[in-house]
Amino acid sequence: MAGSATVGTIPAAPAAAEHMDPRKLIAFFAMVLGMFMSILDIQIVSASLAEIQAGLSAGSDEIGWVQTSYLIAEVIMIPLSGTLARIVSTRYLFAASAAGFTMASALCATATNIDQMIVYRAIQGFIGGGMIPSVFAAAFTIFPPSKRSIVSPIIGLIATLAPTIGPTVGGYLSHAFSWHWLFLVNIVPGIIVTIVTWNFIDFDKPEFALIKKFDWWGLLSMGVFLGALEYVLEEGNSNDWFNDSYIFMGAIASAIAAVVFFYRAFTVEFPVVDLRAFTNRNFAFGSVFSFVMGIGLYGLTYIYPVYLGRIRGYDSLMIGETMFVSGLAMFFTAPIAGKLSTKMDLRLMMVIGFVSFACGTYIMTHLTQDWDFYELFIPQIFRGFGLMMCMVPINNIALGTMPPARMRGASGLFNLTRNLGGAVGLAVINTVLTNRQDVHYERLRENIDWGNPAAIDQMNNMAANFNTYGMDGAAVAIKQMVGLVTKQAIVLSFSDVFLMLTVLFLAMIFGVLMLDKPAPQGGGGGGGGH
Repeated sequence: MAGSATVGTIPAAPAAAEHMDPRKLIAFFAMVLGMFMSILDIQIVSASLAEIQAGLSAGSDEIGWVQTSYLIAEVIMIPLSGTLARIVSTRYLFAASAAGFTMASALCATATNIDQMIVYRAIQGFIGGGMIPSVFAAAFTIFPPSKRSIVSPIIGLIATLAPTIGPTVGGYLSHAFSWHWLFLVNIVPGIIVTIVTWNFIDFDKPEFALIKKFDWWGLLSMGVFLGALEYVLEEGNSNDWFNDSYIFMGAIASAIAAVVFFYRAFTVEFPVVDLRAFTNRNFAFGSVFSFVMGIGLYGLTYIYPVYLGRIRGYDSLMIGETMFVSGLAMFFTAPIAGKLSTKMDLRLMMVIGFVSFACGTYIMTHLTQDWDFYELFIPQIFRGFGLMMCMVPINNIALGTMPPARMRGASGLFNLTRNLGGAVGLAVINTVLTNRQDVHYERLRENIDWGNPAAIDQMNNMAANFNTYGMDGAAVAIKQMVGLVTKQAIVLSFSDVFLMLTVLFLAMIFGVLMLDKPAPQGGGGGGGGH
C-alpha cells in the first residue's frame, strides 16, 4: 500500500528523506505529462470549435457539445478515480487511462460527423479524468514533505498552465495544420506516458477484494448528479435556464440523484467517494479556495478570448498570442512560489495571490473597446502571478495534512472542486454578460434619441457619408448606430463581470484568515520556516 511506504519515509532522518528514488521521479514526471495532456485538451479544442464545426458540417447549436460531453464525462471520473485506484492500484489505473485517452484522441481525429465526435469526446474526457487526481495523490504520498516545495509548484503549474496556454496551442495547430491535429498531437506523448507509467509506477498494490463491496447505486447516482449538474451549468444560459424543459429536467434529476448519492456516501461500508475528507478543516477550506480558483482560472481563460473575438475581431491564433502572457507569468512565478512556500506563512502567500488576482481584474473594470495586447499585458501578469501564488499554498494546505490512506479519495474531491468552480463560474459569467448587456443597451438607447444633439450630428454625418456611396444613408446610419450601441453595451457588461470577480477575490482574503496556521513546508519535515 502507498500508505505504509509513506508513513515510513516521513519520520526518517533528513539524509534519507532527501533521497528521491529515480524510478519514482521518472514515473511522476510521466504522470505529470499525462495530466497536462488531459487538462490541455479542454482548452485546446475550445479555441478552435469554429474550425471543427466547419470540418464536420455541424450546426451552431450542436458544436458546443464537443466541449460539454468531455466536461460531463470528466467531472464524473475525477472523484471516482480515488476509489478505482484503491481497487486496481495507481499503476493499472493510470496506464489504462493514458492508453484509453490516446486511443480516444485518435478516434476524435477520425470523426466524420458531429455525433461520432461527441461520443469520442465523452470517452476521451471520462478516461482522461482518471489521470488528474492520481498526480496530486502521488505528489503528496511518494515524496517526503521536504520535497513539497519542488513537487507542489510543478503540479500547480501544470494544472493552471495547461488551460491558459490551451487557446495558444489550439489556435496555432488549427491555423498551421488542421483541426485533426488538436487530437493527433496527443498520440505520441500518450504512448510514451502509457509505457513509462506501466513500467515505473509501483506506489501501491491493488485491492481486488474491494470490488465485491463496490457501491454501484452510489456510482449511478453520482454520475447523474454531477453529469446533469454540469449539463445545466454548461447549457443553462444559452437555453434560457429553467424556461427550457431539458434544463429543468436536468436540474430535477441532479437534485434527486444528489440526495441518493449523499445518503449512500454516508451509509454504505465502501462508498464510491469518501466524503469524510471534508472533516479535515484545512482540506474543507482548501477545497473552497480551489473552487474559487476554478472560477478565476477557467472564467478568465474564457472571458479574455470572448472579448478579443467579439470586440477586437481577433482570430484564434491572435487570441492565443495575446493570452500567452499569463502563461509566461505563471511559468516564471512557479519556482518563486515553491521557494516562498518553505519560508513564508502559506496564508500570507494566498493573500498576496488573491490581491494580485483582484488587482488584475480591477484594472480590467476600466475596459474600453480599444484595449489591445498592451492594455491587457499588466492585468494578465497579475493574473498569472496570482494564480501560482495561490495554487501552491492551496495544494499544500488541502492535501498536505491528509493521512496517506485517504489521499487518493481526497485528491479526487479536491480536483473536482476546481472543475465545478470553473463550471459554476462560466455559467454565472455568461448569465451576467447577457443580462447586463441588455441593461446597458437600454440605458444607452435612452440617451441616443432625437433630443441629443451629439447623437443627431453623428447620425447626420454617417448618413451623408453613406449617401455619397449611393446607399440609403439614413437606414444604414441607424443600423450602424445600433451596432455601436450594442458593442458598447457588451464592453460595459464585461466591466461588470470583472468588478464582480474583483469583489470575489478580495472576499477570499477573509476566508484565508479563518485558516489555522499551517505547519511549515520543507526542512526535512522539521520545524524550520516559521
